This record gives sequence, structure tokens and C-alpha cells, in this order.
Amino acid sequence: MDNLDYKKVNKESWNNKTDVHIDSDFYDNESFIAGRNSLNSIELNLLGDVSGKSILHLQCHFGQDTISLTRSGAKATGVDLSDKAIKRAQELAIKTNSNAQFICSDVYDLPKHLNEQFDIVYTSYGTIGWLPDINKWANIVSQFLKPNGKFVFVEFHPVMWMFDDDFKNIKYRYFNSSPILETEEGTYAETEADLKLDTVSWNHSLGEVTNSLINKGLEINILNEYDYSPYNCFSNMIEVAPNQFRIAHLDNKIPMVYGIVATKQ
Repeated sequence: MDNLDYKKVNKESWNNKTDVHIDSDFYDNESFIAGRNSLNSIELNLLGDVSGKSILHLQCHFGQDTISLTRSGAKATGVDLSDKAIKRAQELAIKTNSNAQFICSDVYDLPKHLNEQFDIVYTSYGTIGWLPDINKWANIVSQFLKPNGKFVFVEFHPVMWMFDDDFKNIKYRYFNSSPILETEEGTYAETEADLKLDTVSWNHSLGEVTNSLINKGLEINILNEYDYSPYNCFSNMIEVAPNQFRIAHLDNKIPMVYGIVATKQ
């Protein structure tokens, strides 16, 4: 499947998800508009104090995290492939009196729409699986970082993407060898939603990700792995501590999330 096809398929998928997500309990927009910070402790600890920092937020969906960054004193710009998500993000920024800016663009095409460097580039949770070429992604990260700028990345662990939907059997290869074509029913934020969506994704190993960043001039300062997810977004999950979820029958046996902090040399 060529690049044009996967972008078209995934953009349609995320456009269809956006209207469901904006009204879902999962995203709880009502409490967010009232002032709730959508960022989790994992990324907050890795980001540190962002007051006065310029931040580029890649693959921002409809902007809750981008707006949360501005609430913490940052100047934040969010980017997403979905034009419907970006429209919603702009509406949400108005509702929350946020100065967050939003750009509709595929990650790889961003240099066509933005000519600026940032103190921090940030992206999190369910992002790089939609991208086929991680070296190209790492180049974008580096291009938009100021010298000595910081890249903060939090993502579901690649081990998670090896399993079938019920986490009973190994279904996919850990390493990136070919696109994964799927048809999803519902969405992680609303499992009973009347949606049937085609998607194209790729698995990316920890080695692939870290080496791509190193090869583009970033020094890895932190690589953390976590045995829980801050989101109840997979099958058969239980809450083991406040805002910490695991697959019930796997308990703490597998890594579920990882975080990277890297500095541009």
C-alpha cells in the first residue's frame, strides 16, 4: 500500500472517530473545559516545568493535551492529520480561552506548513504506529527542535501491539516488516460506537525508535518502561491503582508504556 493510500485511509478513520471521541466519557470534555489537566503523571514528570517554553505537539488529536500545556504556561502548537480533529481543537481552544495554535498536516508534510523551531517537541500514546518510516519521523523531530531542545515521547510499548485484541495470543511480529491492515468496530474511547473503520498501521520496536533518534543527532537521556497504562483503553483491563490499568490476566508481567527524553545535540 503506497503512502497516499495509508494517509487517506487513516485520515478517514480518525475523522470518523473524532465526533465520537469529543462526546465520550473517556475524554470527558466537560471536566476538561472546566479546568482538568489531561496530561498524565508519566508525561508530566518527563516534561518537567514547561512555563515559558515553546512546544510542538505532534499528532495531537483534538487538542486536549496541547491546551493543557498552555494552561501550564507553555506556548503550544498542535498538529494532526485529521482536519475534523483540528477543527474541534480550534473550537476547544476558544472555549477554554487557550492561545494554543493548531495545524492540519501529516507529520511528514509538516515542513510545508511550519517554519519554526521549538524548545520541546512532544508526542504521546498511539502515535507512531500510524507512520511507516521512523527514520523520517525522527528527522522531523530533529528539524523542529532548537539546538539543545528536548524531545519528550510517551508511547504504548511495542510488546502490547504483538497481541490479539483479547491479549490471549501473540498475533503480530514485534519488528516492523510490513503494514498491518485491520478493520475496527467501535473505538477505544467508545467500544459500542456504531463505527466500522479500516486502518493501516506498523509496529516499531524500541531499538528501531531509539536508533532513529540517535541517528538524527538526538542524545537519549531517559528511557523508562512502565508496567501499567494510564488509560483504560484495551480489552480485559483492571485498575490496580488510581489511573493505573493492567490487562487482568497478565498482571504486571509485561511492559505497557515507555517514555523517552532526548536532547538535540
